Amino acid sequence: MHELADAIESVEQLTVGWRALVLDRDPEADVRDLPGIAVRWADCRFAFWNCLTLTEAGLGTGLMRRRLAEAAGIMRSKRHPGFLWVFDDLLQDDARAELDSAAAQTGLEHAFPGTGMAGSFLPVPDPVHPDLTFVRVSSEEQLRAFADINSRAYGFPLEDGRDGLAGSRLWHEDVYAYLGLRDGEPVTCAASVETAGRLFVVLVATEPAWERRGYGEAVTRKALHEGARRTGLTRATLHATVAGAPMYPRIGFEPNSPMRFYALKS
Repeated sequence: MHELADAIESVEQLTVGWRALVLDRDPEADVRDLPGIAVRWADCRFAFWNCLTLTEAGLGTGLMRRRLAEAAGIMRSKRHPGFLWVFDDLLQDDARAELDSAAAQTGLEHAFPGTGMAGSFLPVPDPVHPDLTFVRVSSEEQLRAFADINSRAYGFPLEDGRDGLAGSRLWHEDVYAYLGLRDGEPVTCAASVETAGRLFVVLVATEPAWERRGYGEAVTRKALHEGARRTGLTRATLHATVAGAPMYPRIGFEPNSPMRFYALKS
């Protein structure tokens, strides 16, 4: 039951948090809650803002196949590509074993894995890193730098990241978004945002040329420190990629539900 509860929390953080982020990008975005599927789709060039996720606990093989087909149909109806997020612990054992093959039969392919993480460890100390100074994003130039770091880290064209964040109100006012500067140049970034009673960490990235120096961990700590200081929240959540997953337990996060991201076959 603990694994299921963790997965349900992780899905809730995604659906609540992404709803706000997607509507910030486009007030007319598709944010429907359908039976078994949450749609959070800005239909912009930034693929992370184009998201579907399965929401039912205890999915068996038959219903899972139907939901995958429905999700693929929604994705085909959109202009821009995005991802279907599937949390393994919501699935029954038989469905989990057949997930990849069932997805392939609907025209979806596995894009990359991830892991939901959470922990009740806040507040954290204000971080110090010998190479970095930290600045909260407060201008369009800084927000563009935040977007560009994410684009380079995740292999997106720069215009895709900028299309996701440019002109945002939320990111200037309600998101605790921080840049880590090395010699005055932005090299790493992270953000936290209050989401359903937790601090939800999003869009952690480091310039590829400056990886493996502890920059991502330091700026994540900064986003958590400031978010917790301003909100009083004590629990934090995130969804980690394989590259980022090893650093988060050092901060206090515990891995819970494995995740799989699917895209339409090209």
